Amino acid sequence: MQRRAMMAGLLASPALAQGGWQPDRPIRIIVPFPAGGATDVWARLCAESMSEMLRVPVLIENRSGAAGMIGADAVAKSAPDGHTLLFTITPLVQSPIVLGQAPYDAVRDFSPIGQMGTTTLVFMCRAALPPRNLAEFITYAREQAAARRSLNLGSWAAGSSAHVFALAMNNRLNMGMTHVAYRGEAPMVTAYLSNEVDCGINSLTSTREHVVSGKLRPLAALGDARAGGMPDVPTFYEQGVDVGRGWSGFIGLLGPARMPPAVHARLAGVFRDTMHREALRARLVAMDTEPVWLGPEDFAATIIRVRDLWTELTRGMDLQLG
Repeated sequence: MQRRAMMAGLLASPALAQGGWQPDRPIRIIVPFPAGGATDVWARLCAESMSEMLRVPVLIENRSGAAGMIGADAVAKSAPDGHTLLFTITPLVQSPIVLGQAPYDAVRDFSPIGQMGTTTLVFMCRAALPPRNLAEFITYAREQAAARRSLNLGSWAAGSSAHVFALAMNNRLNMGMTHVAYRGEAPMVTAYLSNEVDCGINSLTSTREHVVSGKLRPLAALGDARAGGMPDVPTFYEQGVDVGRGWSGFIGLLGPARMPPAVHARLAGVFRDTMHREALRARLVAMDTEPVWLGPEDFAATIIRVRDLWTELTRGMDLQLG
């Protein structure tokens, strides 16, 4: 019964029905992380196609802070008229669980429009460090901690996948690293390049050029499968470290709750057609992103699944947010 009630709150209209609504001014897509990160790149790619189909400008606004909650809250509280949308990733549901006192309910306060896909996250370190593989890195981190030179472990937001899984590895393997949270993946990558951060979990979308140039060294993939664009990097589990098994996040587009059915249906249809464009899908694959489109109903179910999994995963975990 509770699940049916949640689904009803998430869905404002039939998933794929095309309505006759036409926006009368530019559409604003809020990305709750800084420009230059993976989420921003994905959003801008989709906005190009959506703008063409809707025949109005589709503008990206980066509004970061509070691990993605500031931008998400702005959309939750906006008019449900289709002109303000949210392009985001799993911190939509992760951050409220980890940080508490969320200004919105990730299930009740949004209308899912569609999932764009998923991406494999990879644990990596600065290539200037001596370790060549995960086993060597674990030993090196322990040695540095014993010598009171703890490595800095970065994440793009407190409570994010990058934070929780890296911290789980740090704690389980007694590596003694110090967590440093940033306001998005782009600032975290900048911190790598300026030697402020030694290691962390990142998307290849944001880091591939630095891996190819030899500035960052990938050591382990999160989840059950290796990254399609970097198949030579084994998963954590393949290397004997039980971190991140079964994990898969989401990338997608949402609007505020209570959107009129015709508005929601048109946006869902346009996003569906965007995700079925072969040129766009090819660009996503080239960016180490797996295009897995889901319509509103399936995306809503994914949001609930991720929320429930994250609640269970972080129960009792000391995330050292201070």
